[in-house]
Amino acid sequence: MKRHSVRIAVIATAAILAAGVLSSCSSAAPTGGSTAASTGSKTIRVTLANHVWTDAIKAKLPEFEKETGLKVELSQYGEDQLSAQYNVKLNAGTNEIDVMMYRPLQEGKLFAKDGYLANLSTDVKSDPAWGWSDFQSGPVGSTTYKDKVVGVPIITEQEVLYYRKDLLAKAGLKVPKTMAELEQAAKAIKAQNPGVAGFVARTAKNAAVTQYSSFLYSFGGDFIGKSGKSAIASDAAKKAYAYYGGLIRNYGPANVSTDMSWPEAMAIFTQGNAGLYTEADSLYKNATDPAKSKVADTVGFAPMPAGPGGSKAYNVPSWALGINAASDNQSNAWKFVKWATSKKLTLAVQQAGVPSARTSVWANKAGTATYPADLAAAIAASTKNGIGHDRPLVIKVPESRDIVGDPLVVAITGGDSNAAADQASTAFQKLLDAEK
Repeated sequence: MKRHSVRIAVIATAAILAAGVLSSCSSAAPTGGSTAASTGSKTIRVTLANHVWTDAIKAKLPEFEKETGLKVELSQYGEDQLSAQYNVKLNAGTNEIDVMMYRPLQEGKLFAKDGYLANLSTDVKSDPAWGWSDFQSGPVGSTTYKDKVVGVPIITEQEVLYYRKDLLAKAGLKVPKTMAELEQAAKAIKAQNPGVAGFVARTAKNAAVTQYSSFLYSFGGDFIGKSGKSAIASDAAKKAYAYYGGLIRNYGPANVSTDMSWPEAMAIFTQGNAGLYTEADSLYKNATDPAKSKVADTVGFAPMPAGPGGSKAYNVPSWALGINAASDNQSNAWKFVKWATSKKLTLAVQQAGVPSARTSVWANKAGTATYPADLAAAIAASTKNGIGHDRPLVIKVPESRDIVGDPLVVAITGGDSNAAADQASTAFQKLLDAEK
């Protein structure tokens, strides 16, 4: 099978491994990667990323082992090291990984196309009580490849509107529900509060793509059309580019830079220098923690304002669990995945601060008790019509983000974003054609 993955230099990978980035956390003795340990083995080798979700799962592992009689050999890495492991081991056809935590939007298409992920279509429907139908459609769409389920979403993220209650009250305005109202509010806040931006958001062409995506969808567009062709030069996309760029150019911070990712944009908001801000819900504590935010006591949350296409925020799985197609222990691997994504454990993990892809958890008061009430309501609204991707679903994700993000920078700086969209669409189509 031809491998399409970007190769990580062997020397670099060896250095990573030699540095001891691997940490094993298991009550089982190391197997040393022997075939005997994976063929019908009671030891399940699970590879996870450093994450709050992983910490919560690790604390529950003794329960799983007691219930099933199985042992979990857990390997845990930082994101870069995890990618290095996968690029080398999966490309070599390893059977030394059974369960793998992966990023559906970053490497999901690559892994599925290269045959690294086992087909879970039968497994997810085998137990109605476990409830595959309970998972939200957006995340499920991103863990499905050519009508085959290849992963179970475990952590989700949506874009919401952060706003200053005091500044909206001062302007005599209600929380914006439409894009027109958002612009009106941004204009009023900037006019009434010298030195305060009406609106702030990410501006760096790569980093801004994910947050721009909700504007794109709400204007009725997408990155790739139903025909599989580039759609970033569509009328809807051009209007979304112009609108997003115009908000920042006309009502954003003075002398705004075009290299802001979320830390820079969040800092402007939390230091009291902006009234409206669209960003991922997962970052909300930066705005509500008094130790981090000067405006913590006046921050509110709302769903993405509606555009011509409605209110359509992204609702994406930032991480999912998959099973290595080359594993000899897939049956037991599924038992782990099923347990780790069960309704009971998902509720416990969400209570620890990790947003879930299960609808039932958001409908459960116990599942939303640790969230601000208006944020929980905004998330619930976003999951109903949410789009399951916040960037182009391609193999060369970083390259695609640079391409589709370029018209954003042009719009922010007052250039011809329509012409930039046409040019970017040509480049994006070449990328799509090369991946066929």
